[in-house]
Amino acid sequence: MNETVFRNGRVVLPDRIHDGDVVVRDGSIAEVGDAGIGTTGVDLEGDWLLPGLVELHTDHLEGHYAPRPSVRWDAAAAVHAHDAQIAASGITTVLDALRLGMDDDARLTAADMKTMSDAIRESQTRERLRADHFIHLRCEVCTPDILDAFSVFAEEPRVRLVSLMDHTPGQRQFTSMEAYRAYYRGKTGMSDAEFDTLMAKRQARAGDLSTRHRRALAEMCRERGIVLASHDDATADHVAEAVEHGVTLAEFPTTAEAAVASRRSGLQVLMGAPNIVRGGSHSGNVAARDLAEAGMLDVLSSDYFPFSLLHAAFLIAEQIEGITLPAAVGLVSLNPAKAVGLLDRGAITPGRRADQVQVRLDGDLPIVRAVWRHGRRVA
Repeated sequence: MNETVFRNGRVVLPDRIHDGDVVVRDGSIAEVGDAGIGTTGVDLEGDWLLPGLVELHTDHLEGHYAPRPSVRWDAAAAVHAHDAQIAASGITTVLDALRLGMDDDARLTAADMKTMSDAIRESQTRERLRADHFIHLRCEVCTPDILDAFSVFAEEPRVRLVSLMDHTPGQRQFTSMEAYRAYYRGKTGMSDAEFDTLMAKRQARAGDLSTRHRRALAEMCRERGIVLASHDDATADHVAEAVEHGVTLAEFPTTAEAAVASRRSGLQVLMGAPNIVRGGSHSGNVAARDLAEAGMLDVLSSDYFPFSLLHAAFLIAEQIEGITLPAAVGLVSLNPAKAVGLLDRGAITPGRRADQVQVRLDGDLPIVRAVWRHGRRVA
């Protein structure tokens, strides 16, 4: 039997702050008790002890694998670098987002996504990784190759979540065509005429493909027991379509209307932690803070900046009246774990995995001092 006592800390439980000790035995939480259970073990020195964070949607791995447009890094090394930053941010379970369905100008391919997926699986099997890694497939329904690309991952057991995305200009995330024109032309250097031709082509293609691909992907996910998410819903009609397809998680609704409709339909609402840290959406969509204040926020995701997950939890607890630290921590631990069926983690309660994070506040900045996964220190 392997036993460790975590003492002299402020333990964040699902419903309260506990000033006491935590006993970990053979990788699981065995007891949460009064101070003085043991005199040896891990002295937390008065720091916070949080459950390990659970990340459902991070695009961060791609940046390590393709750090420059023409560069492809060794995939195993890219996963290792990504994993190190994830763990150092207090994340002990992560769903690495891999995109499927490529536009004509995409720099990465479905083969690149498979290379990264294989590297994740091999690294996990060889016990190289600090965090526990699963896969989230971001499926662009308006592209011709999406069903073929999805079939490559059909038997991959680490796929826990699929999101149905449609980034066709003129709707959802890119409602304003003029804003998208400025963004896309700035990125590519296209002329107005070239931009108009490309957008007309993409909008026509989406009209032919999106509905059919949504239905096909939703059916394949139902058959495989994969949790389904919508993405960038903007209207009540978008939400109704998502419910029809069996979606249970609404990722990044862009309007309050869509967030309200999602909640009324029984969907959990996921928003970006960077939105909280920055004080609003970088693209002018609904602010995550506003949804939190209205009681319509269930899950936070770091999206493109891993440390934002922990930072946002402490900011919400400090800045939003009525949201306690345990409730804010639940947005980044217990709630996302439950959303994808990982019921063995996400809270410091007896019987769950001993995934834990020691945090010290320096002003309003949380500093990760140590991380344990399954009772073993990994950072």
